[in-house]
Amino acid sequence: MDINFLLRGLVIGFSIAAPVGPIGVLCIRRTLADGRVSGLVSGLGAATADAIYGCIAGFGLTFISSVLVSQQGWLRLIGGGFLCYLGLKTLLAKPAEQVASIKGSGLLGAYASTFFLTLTNPMTILFFAAIFAGLGVASASRNYASAGALVLGVFLGSALWWLTLSGVVGVFRAKLNPHWLRWVNRISGVIITGLGLLVLLSLRG
Repeated sequence: MDINFLLRGLVIGFSIAAPVGPIGVLCIRRTLADGRVSGLVSGLGAATADAIYGCIAGFGLTFISSVLVSQQGWLRLIGGGFLCYLGLKTLLAKPAEQVASIKGSGLLGAYASTFFLTLTNPMTILFFAAIFAGLGVASASRNYASAGALVLGVFLGSALWWLTLSGVVGVFRAKLNPHWLRWVNRISGVIITGLGLLVLLSLRG
């Protein structure tokens, strides 16, 4: 397994999951109402959907690697610019105040609902495709093992965020407020913007 691709996937998965939107608010509310397990299982539903989109983007890039290699400069420029845009948008975003509307009961319902809500966002696949290209994962040395490591990293990174979120909310329930959620967005925005700037700077090499 290529540890470099696994680590890149971890960063991508964590950074995409971290901005506090309706799914994040939903997981926080479930943690507060039903406990950490419910919040974590809800997050794993979103992480699974992220991994599926990552798999589509990753293996899709593998299938057309010859085209991507020939256009690597433009792809890295577009991907780096998109990362900066996404990072700044996240940095300036206000935490969601309303929970995403879902139906279902129990842990299976919690998992399935967030999985479906995340999977039905058609922009996610575009995010992954642009980020994968921007980070240079579509290179001549790319193979299915590397793509698999990347997808695994995306799932683990996203799952790590939901584990962290549910754990923190469970411990510091009384202290978590919109002010702290705003800082989550800011930190995530800085990380994504930093990745974008690194990609753009790499074009000079």
